[in-house]
Amino acid sequence: MKKRNPWIRTLFWVLISFVTLFPIYWLFVISATPAMELFSTPDVVLGHVYWQNYIDVLNNPTLRGYMLNSLVISSGNALVCTTFGFFACYALSRFNMSGKESIFFWTITNRMAPPAVFLLPLFLLMTQVYKVGSFTLLDTRIGMIMVYCTFNLPFAIWTLRPTVDGIPRELDEAAYVDGASPWKVITEVVFPLCRPGLAVTLILTWVFAWNEYLLAATLTNFNARTLTTGLSEYVTTTGTAWGIMATISVFTLIPALIVFSIVQRHIVAGLTFGAVKG
Repeated sequence: MKKRNPWIRTLFWVLISFVTLFPIYWLFVISATPAMELFSTPDVVLGHVYWQNYIDVLNNPTLRGYMLNSLVISSGNALVCTTFGFFACYALSRFNMSGKESIFFWTITNRMAPPAVFLLPLFLLMTQVYKVGSFTLLDTRIGMIMVYCTFNLPFAIWTLRPTVDGIPRELDEAAYVDGASPWKVITEVVFPLCRPGLAVTLILTWVFAWNEYLLAATLTNFNARTLTTGLSEYVTTTGTAWGIMATISVFTLIPALIVFSIVQRHIVAGLTFGAVKG
């Protein structure tokens, strides 16, 4: 059989990588270019880096608050969804409940409708139903964490269930024979084996909450406003601050890249978990 030329394969992947990464590079070019030069055609290769946009963003206390809100909301939502998703998947996998497949399908239906459909119900819930005195969940971090759970928790259950199902029940039974309690079985037997799948779920739910715009723009005003919604503040009737918007966009990429780099090996293991059974 004729072997394929390795240079063709290499060239193909180089082109794919270029097409994929060039928008990110161009985003950095715009963020590191003075505003006056953006009205002409910016150079593809930067002659000098203009750091003033980054200094202005970091020195802006409002944008720093938006960054903190994004980190707290996305991290809190990822932890809540991954934790509750794991326990829900354990119940669906280990207990013979009547209609559990229907329950599993019902949780997924929340992901089928566009988020805009839920805007009015969520607004009324946050302002009228979940209200204690003058306190409401509108424009609060805890409120946004709960809102994102509406969409990310079903995704976490859908992602984690194959991982939990792939762990043999015989391991649970062996632990019970040795005198382990149900809680020890969950925390010391099932949980360690689920770590690759948990890492995948954690990072994906974190990214979904970090990148979300529509719900954050509608259900927050100032106190819980996120970094992605801060972009719209630089589109005004007098003009658009393209450099600042590009700089904010670069800052939105950095935390995701850091999280991906930390849990990269777990992501690869989690995506291939259960693919080969011996």
